[in-house]
Amino acid sequence: MPHAVDASAILDRLAASRGGMRNAFERIDPQRTAHLIVDMQNGFMEEGAPVEVPQARTIVENINRVSAAVRKAGGLNIFIRYTTPADGDDSWSVMYARLGQMAGVHKNAFQPGSHYWELWPELEVEPQDRVVAKGRFSAFTPGTSGVDDVLREAGIETVIVTGTLTNVCCESTARDAMQHNYRVIMVPDANAALSDAAHTATLESLALVFADLRSTDEVEGLLAVAEA
Repeated sequence: MPHAVDASAILDRLAASRGGMRNAFERIDPQRTAHLIVDMQNGFMEEGAPVEVPQARTIVENINRVSAAVRKAGGLNIFIRYTTPADGDDSWSVMYARLGQMAGVHKNAFQPGSHYWELWPELEVEPQDRVVAKGRFSAFTPGTSGVDDVLREAGIETVIVTGTLTNVCCESTARDAMQHNYRVIMVPDANAALSDAAHTATLESLALVFADLRSTDEVEGLLAVAEA
């Protein structure tokens, strides 16, 4: 099961301090909406993988549901794939220093073409979907991903964020998306971290300023209403 976190309680607490507003966006334009599926790769998903996130295996169904709803409504799915930077240690030496003895394992795991770099096979990826590499935790770090260019070219104004880890790459991407002036929806039951506590803390901070919180059911409803 996805994380046992009551996102409604988070929104209720925030609403009490901002005039009753729980989420900022009650309607979305599906044709100007993109679903960013973050780092759902073998290296994060498999048992015993270098950066295994067991909870991530429980959110695949919900991610596939969001993807299907986005396709049906005329939006864009972008599968974002963490990729070891081409220049290895040089461009991101601080991160590798922080990984310590795991640095070499991490670097090798996400080399282009490696098994751990590939997308998790249970994800439903269709020909009209896009797959974009990123070389940092955030998909919006300048010079390390083409995600922002893809979104601008498609006229996207709203991004839906799912994937793993909630409190690392998903959070970094959601925060930066809002600061690039995208409307952001974070899907609590389609994101995964290593603990409920880490997952909840990220939802609290994102809901305060950076993103709406919407369940998979709610996202499907928003897209269905917009499509009608």
